[in-house]
Formats: sequence, structure tokens, C-alpha cells
Amino acid sequence: MNPAVDYVPFITLDPGVEWALMKTGQILAIMVMLLLSLAFLLLFDRKVWAAVQLRKGPNVVGPFGLFQSFADFLKFVMKEIVIPAGANKTVFILAPLLTFTLAFATWAVVPIAPGWVVSNLNVGILYLFAISSLGVYGIIMGGWASNSKYPFLGGLRSAAQMVSYEVSIGFVLITVLLLVGSLNLTSIVDNQRDGIWMWHAFRIFNVAEFPANLLIGAVMFAMLVIFFISALAETNRPPFDLPEAESELVAGYQVEYSSTPYLLFMIGEYLNITLMCAMINILFLGGWHLPWGPVDNEWLGFLIFYAKLWAMFFMFAMVKAIVPRYRYDQLMRLGWKIFLPTSLVAVAIAAGYVTYIGRPALTTVAGG
Repeated sequence: MNPAVDYVPFITLDPGVEWALMKTGQILAIMVMLLLSLAFLLLFDRKVWAAVQLRKGPNVVGPFGLFQSFADFLKFVMKEIVIPAGANKTVFILAPLLTFTLAFATWAVVPIAPGWVVSNLNVGILYLFAISSLGVYGIIMGGWASNSKYPFLGGLRSAAQMVSYEVSIGFVLITVLLLVGSLNLTSIVDNQRDGIWMWHAFRIFNVAEFPANLLIGAVMFAMLVIFFISALAETNRPPFDLPEAESELVAGYQVEYSSTPYLLFMIGEYLNITLMCAMINILFLGGWHLPWGPVDNEWLGFLIFYAKLWAMFFMFAMVKAIVPRYRYDQLMRLGWKIFLPTSLVAVAIAAGYVTYIGRPALTTVAGG
């Protein structure tokens, strides 16, 4: 070998192939992290519910019950898949697969730390809203393909509920986009980097913009509350779990499902819950930034983001444990007669605030 030659790579990859391998690795890393997080978030959910009821919860499988979720996973995988005789078998199997796939696809644009995002789209909010809106099709397909009245009624209820509260969520997103001037999720986080007084949930503390901060601060805190409650309804969490109400519809759209298909529905549901926790963090609570200043370190930012996500999931778990279930007419009235007009007024106020301080709205930033 010529000593003048420094190094010859063993394999030279095409730039396109190298990019594809890198993105595949990122996607696999995100999927593994999410699945492991779901295992312990599910255990945490059951532990919180047990603590409120003065029980211990899962505590047998592994130390402190830490392996309970993995034992449940093995149980679901090993059980027989039962498909009703009158069901449309193709649609019956596709429904949980669609729910599972779309739940993972939404995480492609969610930044979890500085620079840690699979695709830093300029229109990340639009992508997120579009993909998450398709999730209703998996539920409708599952309820219809079962060829039974109970899952069909549960699917219709769930579809109506999800569509109703997506409207409120959409208007809440517009208020945030007006303040930031970007559809990019990373830009939304960076807009809150200067401290808690710049977090959208606490803009009331931004005394530099007094007195406008008092109005916009109150509006954005109300938007946080509306987004949180709408997220509960969107993901069929108590007190809005009408499609799964035991006394009314047995288990809603998934009553005929068992084994792995049922597990895919559950993973999709908890992925959506985790996504809503992450979005509350990104939109209102500063993302990976600390209350007293910005964080640019990737690992520290990830730990802060992850801690805030767990804190929001704790709020979801507490609501499940202590708030009684709504009737279906109360659920619909809350979404259409209270949240919708309130969020519309909030959009008008946010637009007026942006005009008042002279900040251009809905500009884009360079994305990956």
C-alpha cells in the first residue's frame, strides 16, 4: 500500500442511501424510545389510579411491578386472534394497523430536544394536524368491520367526539401560530426560550409588553386549558371515554377485538395521549427550555422535555382518577357551545395583539 494514501473507506455509500440509512436509524430510535416509554407510562397510569383509590396497583411482576407492562405485552401476543364469523376480515385487520401506523407517523415532526427531530418541516403543524385527523378512520373501520351493533355505535360516537374536539384544537393552534409567526414546531419552542414569561401559557408575566400582556396572557392560559380538555376528549380519555363506557357500550369500537389487534389499538391510543402531552409541552410550556432561560444542550434538553411530558401525563392520569364521566350530550355541548366560540374569540384577540405589537404573522423558517 502506498504510504501517501491516508485512508480508503471499505464501503462508499451513495449520499442518497446514506441519508436513507440515517433517517431509518432515527425512526427506529424514536420508535424504540416511544414503546419503552409507553410501557412505563402505562404502569405509571395504573399506579396513580391505584394510589387515588388507596390501592397498591401492579406490584408483583418484577421489582415494584416494573415488568407488568412487558408481561401484559407477552400475554396479548401469545393469545389467539379471534375474528367474528360475520366480520369483514380485511377491514377488521387493517383498522388496528392503520391506527398503530398513523399514531407513530405523527411523531416524525415532533422535536424532542435541540436538533432532535426526524423531519424539521416548515409546515410541521399542518402535517401533524393532517395525520392525526386520519386516526378517526381506524376507529370507524374497526367499528363497522366487526358487524355488530355495539362496536358500530361505539365507533360512531368516537368519530363524532374526535371530529368535534379537533375543531377546538385547530383554533387553539392558530392562536399559537399567530404569536410565533411560524408553522415550524422547533420555531414554536425557540420562541419561548427567554424564560417562563415568554412561555405561551404564562405570557401574563411578560411585563415588557404591559398592558397588552395581561389580555394575551389570560387568553393563552385559557387556550392551554381548552387544549388540555380537548386532548382528553380527542384521545377518549376519562371523563370523555363514552365510546368505551362499560355500562353502555361494553368496550366501544374495539369490543370484538382480542390479542394483537386489540394491543395495536391500545398502543395507538396511548401514543396519541403521549403526543398530546408533548404538544402541550411544545405549544405552551417552553418545550425543552427551563423557566429561567434557554437550553441548547441536546441531552439536557431531552431530559427536560421528557420530564415535562411525564408531568403532563400525570395530569391526564389524575383526571382519569378523580373526574366523573360526562354524559354524551354534555360532551357535545362543551365542545360546540363553549370551546368553539371561546377559541374563535381567542383567535381574534391574538390577531389583534400581533397587530398591536407590530409583529409579522405566519412567516416560515428554514426547515430540514
